[in-house]
Amino acid sequence: MTNEFSPTSFDQIAALASRLPSPDAPATQAAAARQLQLTKPPGSLGRLEELALFMAGWQAAEKPRIDKAQALVFAGNHGICAQGVNPFPQEVTAQMVANFKAGGAAINQLCAVSGADLSVIALDLDQPTADFTEAPAMSEAACLEAIRTGAAAVDQTADVLILGEMGIGNSTVAAALAHAAFGGAAADWVGAGTGADVQGIAHKAGVVARGVARHAGATGLASLAALGGREQAAICGAVLAARMARIPVLLDGFICTAATAPLFAANPAFLDHCLIGHASREPGHRRLCAAMGKAPILSLDMALGEGSGAALALSVLRGAVACHSGMATFAEAGVAGG
Repeated sequence: MTNEFSPTSFDQIAALASRLPSPDAPATQAAAARQLQLTKPPGSLGRLEELALFMAGWQAAEKPRIDKAQALVFAGNHGICAQGVNPFPQEVTAQMVANFKAGGAAINQLCAVSGADLSVIALDLDQPTADFTEAPAMSEAACLEAIRTGAAAVDQTADVLILGEMGIGNSTVAAALAHAAFGGAAADWVGAGTGADVQGIAHKAGVVARGVARHAGATGLASLAALGGREQAAICGAVLAARMARIPVLLDGFICTAATAPLFAANPAFLDHCLIGHASREPGHRRLCAAMGKAPILSLDMALGEGSGAALALSVLRGAVACHSGMATFAEAGVAGG
């Protein structure tokens, strides 16, 4: 596994926008032509057909395939927990990381059935980021270190990458990143997270509003350092490394999608190779997906995180690719109508 993407400044990352790999147009056109010849009425597989064309473009292949799927779950701890936004203690982050590594979490089971190789990467859990209502969560240097960690974890031979996260308090971080990128009221982006009640949700909204107001001058990638956590930065690094390697990405729910909001704010093209695995129950997620112009693949009323919804969506993506690449054409099957 080698990865040459190792940025040393936010400006260097922003400059990538002018040389990002794009989907292969001839491959997409060839795949679309193939769709019209498969033994089914045109459009009858619905979203599966769109997903197959998406994969064809990024793999530059008329018949895309998924031989190797990688899943990465990044974990971090957050200084914003000092504001009492988390119903569970921060020790749960490390405990859940241990559970992931022992194979006992939902993401382990879902990766097993969807055929994804799972790695869990904890980022300095004993050193939470700063409370973003009082100071920037991270320096640019610390944020870049986490970005590089995320980038280095990407398997350059993977056909698709699943991303997930774990971190007590990170639903508040996600709301802050989304609010900073897309505006509105802080309450628009805040939900129950791991179980906050009505008063807890209102408190979280106030914390998010204060933090975003404090760092109003931090835009794009600077907002990632000001408001984000190490796992959000690592997700951004993995997204960027995957893009440079032309690897499609399945983002998980609200927290994972919000982690990429600073990239979208810097340049929406940074996320062209990303799909959103599912629509989270967190109320801000549908608003976030709409703002990014991306339709989630699944809607199952989930709000677990861990990459769980993205892992389920991988099975749908595998189905889309299998139908597109494995079905016979009318001519091959000897069926009239092609």
